[in-house]
Amino acid sequence: MTQTPAPRGTGLPHPTREGADVEFERTVPAATERLHRRSRDRIRALDVLFEADAKQLDVLDVLDERLRRTAAQSPLPQTARELVELYAPHAEDIDEDLATHSRDWPLHRMPAVDRALLRLGSAEVLYGGDDTGRGAIIGEYIKIAEVLSTDDSPRFVNGLLQRLVDIRGLS
Repeated sequence: MTQTPAPRGTGLPHPTREGADVEFERTVPAATERLHRRSRDRIRALDVLFEADAKQLDVLDVLDERLRRTAAQSPLPQTARELVELYAPHAEDIDEDLATHSRDWPLHRMPAVDRALLRLGSAEVLYGGDDTGRGAIIGEYIKIAEVLSTDDSPRFVNGLLQRLVDIRGLS
């Protein structure tokens, strides 16, 4: 595959055509040191959802691959695995809920990071049996959006997750 040169200083190649595979020379980690361990575990679960979405693979297949061989220096935490397993059986329902209630933002037009955040966050607030309050969970996803996504993403993630909780009468 031929690649166009990346802008000077990024070290990241760009695909020559839409949908082309890209092999990255290196990754640039997000500044996650200010996040709690649970938030970092959520980010590791987000990585699995993001990869499955990007490669158009089943999320459990990607999870199995990550459990066998990880791209990170440390194994996938148990909490991250549990979050992916919580999301997987509800994936279709979650996508339908997000598409229905995102008001003028079809899933395919959302930034991929936001899509993964919303999918995992929806699974946790709608289907998780965690003792942590739903507001605290939404707050964690807002913090993650601040670190990983655009300036507008935290507000968007907050609004959509809260809307789903309110519609289900879970608040």
